[in-house]
Amino acid sequence: MDSIAKKLVHFCTQKPKIVYVVLLLLTLGFMAQIPRIQIDTDPENMLDAEHPARVFHNQVKTTFAMYDAIVVGVVDSSDPNGVFTQSSLTDISVITESIMSIDGVVSADLMSISTVDNISQTSTGTIRFEWMMPSPPASTAEALKIQENLARLPLLQDTLASQNGKAAAIYVPILDKNESYNIAEKIRSEISQLNGTADWYITGLPVAEDQFGFEMFIQMGISAPLAGLTIFILLFLFFRNIPLIIAPMIVAMATVLITMGALIGLGFTVHIMSSMIAIFLMPIAVVDSVHILSEFSDRYKPGKSLNDTIEEVVGHLFTPMLYTSVTSSVGFYSLMLTPIPPVQIFGAFVGSGILLAFIITIVFMPAYLSRMNETSLNKLQEVMHSQQGGSKIASFAKSLGSFALNNRLVLVASFAVVFAVSIWGINQIQINDNPVRWFKQNHEIRVADKVLNENFAGTYDAYIVLSTSDTLPPVSDIIFNDLPESLLPWAKERVTAFGDQAPSEQYQQLIIDSEDKLFADVSEEEDAYLSGLITILEKNLSSSKTFQSPEQLAYISSLQTHMQESGLVGKSNSLADVTKVVNRELRSGSAEDYQIPNSSQAVAQTLLQYQSSHRPNDLWHFVTPDFQQTLVWLQLTSGDNQDMTKVIDLVDNYVADNPLPQNIELGWAGKAYINVVWQDNMVAGMLDSLISAFVIVFIMMVILFRSFVFGVLAMLPLTITITFIYGLIGIIGKDYDMPIAVLSALTLGLSVDFAIHFLERARETYKQTQSISGTFSIMFDEPATAITRNALVIALGFTPLLFAPLVPYITVGVFLASIMAISALVTLLILPSVMTMAKKIVFK
Repeated sequence: MDSIAKKLVHFCTQKPKIVYVVLLLLTLGFMAQIPRIQIDTDPENMLDAEHPARVFHNQVKTTFAMYDAIVVGVVDSSDPNGVFTQSSLTDISVITESIMSIDGVVSADLMSISTVDNISQTSTGTIRFEWMMPSPPASTAEALKIQENLARLPLLQDTLASQNGKAAAIYVPILDKNESYNIAEKIRSEISQLNGTADWYITGLPVAEDQFGFEMFIQMGISAPLAGLTIFILLFLFFRNIPLIIAPMIVAMATVLITMGALIGLGFTVHIMSSMIAIFLMPIAVVDSVHILSEFSDRYKPGKSLNDTIEEVVGHLFTPMLYTSVTSSVGFYSLMLTPIPPVQIFGAFVGSGILLAFIITIVFMPAYLSRMNETSLNKLQEVMHSQQGGSKIASFAKSLGSFALNNRLVLVASFAVVFAVSIWGINQIQINDNPVRWFKQNHEIRVADKVLNENFAGTYDAYIVLSTSDTLPPVSDIIFNDLPESLLPWAKERVTAFGDQAPSEQYQQLIIDSEDKLFADVSEEEDAYLSGLITILEKNLSSSKTFQSPEQLAYISSLQTHMQESGLVGKSNSLADVTKVVNRELRSGSAEDYQIPNSSQAVAQTLLQYQSSHRPNDLWHFVTPDFQQTLVWLQLTSGDNQDMTKVIDLVDNYVADNPLPQNIELGWAGKAYINVVWQDNMVAGMLDSLISAFVIVFIMMVILFRSFVFGVLAMLPLTITITFIYGLIGIIGKDYDMPIAVLSALTLGLSVDFAIHFLERARETYKQTQSISGTFSIMFDEPATAITRNALVIALGFTPLLFAPLVPYITVGVFLASIMAISALVTLLILPSVMTMAKKIVFK
């Protein structure tokens, strides 16, 4: 330990009250920031705000007025007529009215059986739009007529009503997805007042994500204290001395409170990742304290100077504790290399928290131990040297040492086989995630998701956006061409007034202005010019309406058919479907006329008719007013990234075989697509961070031990642990999701800790004994016991997560506990085996 550290520890043992006051003030200062906490569970925030996919997604939502939606479903499997009964349809009408009155709901765009139009024919060439259900049906016959009308409208069938008639849905668009949980709770309250026998469900990605945030907040308040309690109990079993174990608990609590306070105080939101910071830091923060307590209890003897013993213990452990803290933090800091902002924040603050825990440990533990009274110290000695408490762990550690040294070849061969199988398992890993799967299978969100996706075309949304690169010539290029001198002021005024208007809007406005000018007193020359200008503008505007073209709509329709036949897409709706329905009713009303009109003028006529409905703005969900962009709404029955990826590949293959029309570009948007993008970014980013951290940690190990051989030895346990854990994931078929991806860096940062302590102590011991057998005899006494204790503290410290209602927390709990147990076991088995087999190289 260098002189500065020695002076610091000496100061802490001499002035403990100053240490207490400073730590208390720091903790209280950062705690004061915690009430400002803001929860964020929006997967979109896994991408940077400027990421092209996210920017385009938000542009599409704005352009086509698409809102995040809560899906409310009602299912009645007991009645022969399903939900098409007086009772169920009345309940749907009542609930729809209630939902429309909730603040934050976009009532104009709400889709329900009672808020959409029935499109029918009055006579050939005449179409009628009337409410599908203006009032609840007065008889079963009326209810069945509604079912019949819905079945004739592909735009609504399988979206608002299931084909089997057992289910109906209400799509509730909301202004702010962060309010989806509160809105869902209000809807549940309204549903609870119904007396019908049908079952009601609420799902959709916005409510799933927001509800996760609500339950995550509760989980934070439960898991962290439970982890603290678990660690406290474990430490008591190890040391049987409450005054002694209060010290590491103070270190852990101060570390967690300061770190979380700093995160919140700096304005960062608490995402699903950062919500786990407290759970991660609680066990990790006590590791160094356990090493100090273990060695202190072993070195201190009654009558010996207390402060000298403390300084001796901390001096002996300072270097390995510093390096284990730095390497652990490097593992977490490597997460900052990922392109996922919440993961970057998580890595930065856990990494910093680990270094903070080291500093607090070095400062607070000497101060605290220096003030322990004689009674507590004597009791500690009695416990540590009796047959109770820690002796069972010590016996276990010694038995591991005997086993490792007596079965070297078998162990090395066994680990080689495990390593090889693990490599194969890694190649079987499937990358997949779905926010709905963050809940347990019996959770109401998960149940609703399953039931409604079994009955409908799907509650998950993705959008294909087709855009034309054709552009209208600037108005100025046309208006000033052959312009009479007398109209120059008028023309300049028009062009200036247009400002930042879209070209199509400028054209339309100029047509109106030109027509108005014609009605004024103009000369013959001006009249001819204005008439010609209007003709040119209308011709250009008409030709620019790309998606009024039957050929373009036919391409879209063909793509939809291909997707439908694949079975990967539950249903798709587009501008082509709108024109087909209206064209059918304008003509014969029969199935043979369910087709795209054969001219742009006929398409325009169908769309003009559609706009005479009660919901004219629905058209602009599918096409922009200038008809230069159009949207295809895909409904998927699965929100799994794998399934969305298959849809993307399906479309890519179709486009490769059937090239897009000239000057047409295809883009993707929608929540299901955004989830795929950030998942891909995360996987690539995690691989980069893992490789970078692995190299950095290896270099640090070589520098620490000033030996390439010892650097390689230090990397053995973490390499075996990482490959085994991820091989196991691939073998058992566990999806590689967000928590699993993040665990790679954690495995690297934590798995090397035990190796550092083992190798550093082994090398120092060998210098004293000059005997390999003597070295390992000593190593499997206090050092191995301390490593085993730490492995138990960290592994069992995460076990409260196993009882969480949220799957990511359970995943983290299971795998982190496994990682710590396996890395400790590998360290205590493989290192002595390899070191003795290669003793001429290791102990030269």
